[in-house]
Amino acid sequence: LSSLSGFHLSHPHPSSFVLRPSPPLHTPALFQHHTMTMTSLRNLSSLYADLDGYLGKLSGAKPLSEREVENLCTKAKEILSCESNVQPIPAPVTLVGDLHGQFYDLVELFSVGGKVPDTNYLFLGDYVDRGYYSVETVTLLVCLKVRYPARIHILRGNHESRQITQVYGFYDECLRKYGSARVWKLFTDLFDYLPLSALVEDHVFCLHAGLSPSLDTLDHIRELDRVAEIP
Repeated sequence: LSSLSGFHLSHPHPSSFVLRPSPPLHTPALFQHHTMTMTSLRNLSSLYADLDGYLGKLSGAKPLSEREVENLCTKAKEILSCESNVQPIPAPVTLVGDLHGQFYDLVELFSVGGKVPDTNYLFLGDYVDRGYYSVETVTLLVCLKVRYPARIHILRGNHESRQITQVYGFYDECLRKYGSARVWKLFTDLFDYLPLSALVEDHVFCLHAGLSPSLDTLDHIRELDRVAEIP
């Protein structure tokens, strides 16, 4: 990647790297071309207040309530359903690999690489399982996605599935922290909406892992119906 024309790499954190264009890109303001009514402005203000409250709670590694997770996942589905299987992303953006429930590593990454929305991030999947804080990790990422949808992008990894999470820890963690599997179901239903891949500046193709040999063009990936359990 470092040899790509028009890009250079920097390393703010051992598990991430930054793609920066030359010359710098000026990202248009969110909602720039939309006229909003006073009602929609009030609704947006209320949503942001709720999300900021969620982020405040999560900053202390405190899980959201079941009702708060439900509200968050409902809004996240609305946002993710508008994104492509091959989501276009402008640079500069920091790319981040597997987290696997390492909440405090995620907090440290934001400390070193820059907080959202000051820094743009693309997470490549595997947010849950194996670590002890899968609930807090995935909730924080989804909350940031809803609060700053143009600044953070989250792709689907192989662990964002119903089958895998019942084996490697996320399911059991949800039972332990919430007393039922409802939060697990809310998140695994949401995982179906996560984009499969991303294309940074039309140059850098990003995804969690490999592709089927039958998918030999980006258009083939765009045509997939992704809202389903991973086969």
